[in-house]
Amino acid sequence: MKILVFCPNWIGDVVMATPTLRSLHNHFPDAHLAGVMRPYVAEVLAGNPRLDATILCDRRSSDLTHRPLEVTRRLRREGFDLAVLLTNSFRSALLAWLGGAKRRVGYGRDGRWFLLNDRISAGSPFARRRPSPVIDYYLRIAEHVGAPSDGYQMDLYTTEADEAAADDLWRRHELSDQEVVALNPGAAFGPAKRWPSHYFSELARRLVDERGVKVLVLCGPKERGFARFITDASFRPRQVRSLADEPVSIGLTKALIRRSRLLVSTDSGPRHFAAAFGVPVVSLFGPTHIEWTETYFEKETTLQKKLSCGPCQQRVCPLGHHRCMQELAVEEVFVAALKRLNEGDASTAAA
Repeated sequence: MKILVFCPNWIGDVVMATPTLRSLHNHFPDAHLAGVMRPYVAEVLAGNPRLDATILCDRRSSDLTHRPLEVTRRLRREGFDLAVLLTNSFRSALLAWLGGAKRRVGYGRDGRWFLLNDRISAGSPFARRRPSPVIDYYLRIAEHVGAPSDGYQMDLYTTEADEAAADDLWRRHELSDQEVVALNPGAAFGPAKRWPSHYFSELARRLVDERGVKVLVLCGPKERGFARFITDASFRPRQVRSLADEPVSIGLTKALIRRSRLLVSTDSGPRHFAAAFGVPVVSLFGPTHIEWTETYFEKETTLQKKLSCGPCQQRVCPLGHHRCMQELAVEEVFVAALKRLNEGDASTAAA
């Protein structure tokens, strides 16, 4: 049996899809399981033993083999028995249909119902707007094809190259002799998700001065400026380091979070890395509903200010004041971080 899984397009959503991949793998242990995904999220699933093949697809790619036409030809050549669509787009359903998948399963929404020969009801438009965990949304698809869930634990893996790069960075930044708290200020969704950079700087300074940790500021290629500002404005050059001048990658970020004692993060992809690796995390929410990205991770603390204008789900604050993040005080985040660190101390002592 050959199963094709159309994976989500956001980094965090891909992580939240891993329990579904595990369910499919466990229920169809002898099946060939292939994932269709955008090139920029493929690194999230690197090393995952549940996937037998990765098929990259991006209509804007300079690599012609990643273009939908070539992907369609490949799918038809390989002949898939089942296509599981975790994505809601019309385009993914069309690709599954053109690719010749015999059974195409997904939510019958967004005008694509006729391209699916096994449709799951998405409920009324009102019900779809009601916040509910994406992780459950994906698992319902697996259950529909007979693959029961074995829990919400998300799975991530690192490669030998990821770990070697992390080892090298850990050594060069002298992070081995103390516990390390990682800070993730990024938010690809949009600026409305960002916690002010000077708040991150103050948090880093307090963690160093009052807890005695070292701090590592994470970043993506487009977030180097934020990371550099946070490091410089903390005024603790030996204790607060960043990836601003490093060759960053998703794989490296995974390996660095995996070995950190705690992550403090905006509501963005790396927040899910922490949960997948069992690393405690303090997650800072502004314009987005916590319920959409509920991970059921017991070591996560979610912080959000309840305002009449939100959560608005907007990329940029429509009112211009950004109160949802501006009013989330450093003191509140510091206390939450300290509590998670102290819980870790207690667990280590008990062991």
